Amino acid sequence: MQKYYEFRDRKLVESADTNSPVLVCTSPDSDDMALLTNRFNIDPHNIQSAVDPDELTRVEFEPDHTVMILKRPKNYSSQDNFLFKVASLGMFFFKDRLVIITTEDTGLFDAKHPMALESPSDALLRVIAGVIMHFIGHLKVINMISDELEHKVNTSMENRYLLGMFSLEKSLVYYLSATHYNAAVIDKIRANSSRMGFSQDTIEYLDDLAIENSQCAKQAEIYSNILASLMDARASLVNNNLNILLKQLTIISIVFLPLNLIASIGGMSEYSFMTKSLPWQVSYALFMAGMVIIGFLTYMLLNKSGNKGLKQDESA
Repeated sequence: MQKYYEFRDRKLVESADTNSPVLVCTSPDSDDMALLTNRFNIDPHNIQSAVDPDELTRVEFEPDHTVMILKRPKNYSSQDNFLFKVASLGMFFFKDRLVIITTEDTGLFDAKHPMALESPSDALLRVIAGVIMHFIGHLKVINMISDELEHKVNTSMENRYLLGMFSLEKSLVYYLSATHYNAAVIDKIRANSSRMGFSQDTIEYLDDLAIENSQCAKQAEIYSNILASLMDARASLVNNNLNILLKQLTIISIVFLPLNLIASIGGMSEYSFMTKSLPWQVSYALFMAGMVIIGFLTYMLLNKSGNKGLKQDESA
């Protein structure tokens, strides 16, 4: 799918003119490939690289344009199960035109821009800024999800929350790698800014983007280190919760062992013979009261023994 944009009132607006200075091609099909190859002389390999999520970032200089492959976050879906994925983004910068090839065109030009949009170079920097802001936004969401999962892990005995945290840790590794790769692209663009015809204001804003991308990478690194360092502790916490439940179930089972014996005796004719002088309502009421007392004393004895062993472990 093709969308054309033009500069109007120092803004970028969608246009029906095929000669507009900005073209966004989303998930190019065979017709789009023919247009990009024949009209703009873009190498088919570079077109495929722009939509390949495993493609490495790079900057290449062709005779009439500059090829830039960046990494950007994919839009998150609930079906991803806490796994935030990374996609590729291709930008082909000509002297008077910018061609963008991507798999998702949402949010490309949504970033705040301190400069007016008047040229393809401004649109290029707007896209780079949008990628960085998209990463930062996803990192905030990952941090919020991590806090929520951590709270659920503290009281849960299921593995699904722990698996969700593993997915978040994997996502942070992807994001950390992507931001580092993008930093190399930004640095190379900065080093060749005069060759690409950037103005001084554009170069200064490119320096600001390099700083923001560096801060984004550092934030992803911090989140990744924290999540990775606490994963073992959280896994141990799930096992500990399970052990506590098993202990409680074991105590309940032990409490009912003597009660089963007494109930078996009470159900025989001997107990009826021993209490024949009492009304059956009274005898069985005493029998039930005795079972409750014995069960309570057994439970208290087991709890006292467990707490005593715990104190001995703590003193050791």
